[in-house]
Amino acid sequence: MKNIRQQTFSHIKKILIKVGSAVLAGNDGLDLKIINSLVREMSDLIHKGYSVVLVTSGAIVSGKHRLNITGKLKSIPEKQAAAAIGQGRLMRVYSKSFEKQGLYVAQMLLTLSDLSDRQRYLNIRNTLSTLMEWDVTPIINENDSVAVDEIKFGDNDNLAAMIANIIEADLFINLTNTDGLFDCDPAQSKKAKLIELVYEITDQIEAASTADTSTGGTGGMKSKVLAAKKVTAMGIPCVIASGKKKNVLADIIAGKEIGTIFLPMVDRLKSKKYWIAFTLHPRGRLVIDDGAKKALLEKGKSLLPSGIVDVEGDFDLGDPVSCVDGEGTPLAKGLVNYNSTAIRKIKGLKTSQIIHVLGHKDYDEVIHRDNLAITTLNPKQ
Repeated sequence: MKNIRQQTFSHIKKILIKVGSAVLAGNDGLDLKIINSLVREMSDLIHKGYSVVLVTSGAIVSGKHRLNITGKLKSIPEKQAAAAIGQGRLMRVYSKSFEKQGLYVAQMLLTLSDLSDRQRYLNIRNTLSTLMEWDVTPIINENDSVAVDEIKFGDNDNLAAMIANIIEADLFINLTNTDGLFDCDPAQSKKAKLIELVYEITDQIEAASTADTSTGGTGGMKSKVLAAKKVTAMGIPCVIASGKKKNVLADIIAGKEIGTIFLPMVDRLKSKKYWIAFTLHPRGRLVIDDGAKKALLEKGKSLLPSGIVDVEGDFDLGDPVSCVDGEGTPLAKGLVNYNSTAIRKIKGLKTSQIIHVLGHKDYDEVIHRDNLAITTLNPKQ
C-alpha cells in the first residue's frame, strides 16, 4: 500500500486542496486554529516548490455565526445573504494567515456558468496559471451570493474537481471531517472499516458512500466519491482524508497510509472531453438504439442519425446533450451538429438522406466523436 502511494505521489507538482465546511466550522463560526494549521502546512508545501490551489467552503458557516443562526438555512436568499456576509471574513482570515507565512493569496468566486462557457473556462485557466507563476495562492469558492439552482455547482467537491481539471493538477486532496471512505456509514455501524485504496470507482464503491451532511455542509461522502470519479477520469489521483489531523498534508505527500486514495484511470479523458462530460449541463437527450450504443461504447464511433430513436427537449446547434439507451441509462454526452428540430426530422435515417430532408447537409454525424465523451461506468473500449 505504502509503495503504491509513494509511487503515485513521486512526481507531483501541482496540488488541488479542497477544505470542507465541517473542517472549518468552530465555536467562533470558523475554527481559526484549524485554518492556521492548514495554512502552515500548505505554506510548507509551497516553500518546497509545490504549486497549491485551494478550494474552500466556510462562507455560509461564517455568515451564520455573525447572524447567530443555528441549524440549516431553508431558502436560497438566506444562504446567499449568509455567504455575502461570511465570504469577506473567510478571505480575511486566510489572507492574514498566509501573510504570516510570507505568501499572498487571490480570491476567485465562480458559478457553474463561468465554466460552462468555453471562453470563460479558458480565461479562468489562464488566470490560475498566471497566479501560480507569480507564487500567489488562488483561493476559490462558489459565488453563493449570486448563484441559483441553474448555475450552482451543487457543492464545493464538484467545483474542486472541475478546478483540478482546469489546472491539470497532479493530485487532488479532499479534506473532510472523517478519516476517508468507509465500507458503510461509521455513524451507523461500529464495524465500519476504512477503505484505504480504491483502484476503480464501481457501483459498490459509490453505494458505500452516504449523502448525509453536517449542519454547515452540502455534499456528504457521496459528493466526494463522485468528485474522485471525475478527477481520476482525468488521470488525477485523489485522497480523501481528515482535515483535522495534524500534518495531514505532509503525511499524504510522504505516502503515509492516511485516508482513502483513489488511483487515476489508465485511459484518461482529454481536457475538452472532460469539460463536456463533467462541466456542461445537458440541454436535452437523444435516445439511441443498441447498434448506436455499441458503436459509441465499443467501437469509438460518432453518433449518426440512423441510430437515434427519439429526441427529448429543445436545443440548438452546438448545445450539450445526453445520449441514453432505451431504458434511459446515460451513456455519453456530446455537442450536437444539428438542433433538436432538425434531428427529429432525420432520426433513423441514413446520412445520405439528410440533404433530401433538410435541404442541406452540414455534417454526416449528429455528434462527432471528437465532441463526444463517454459517461457510463466501465465502457468496453
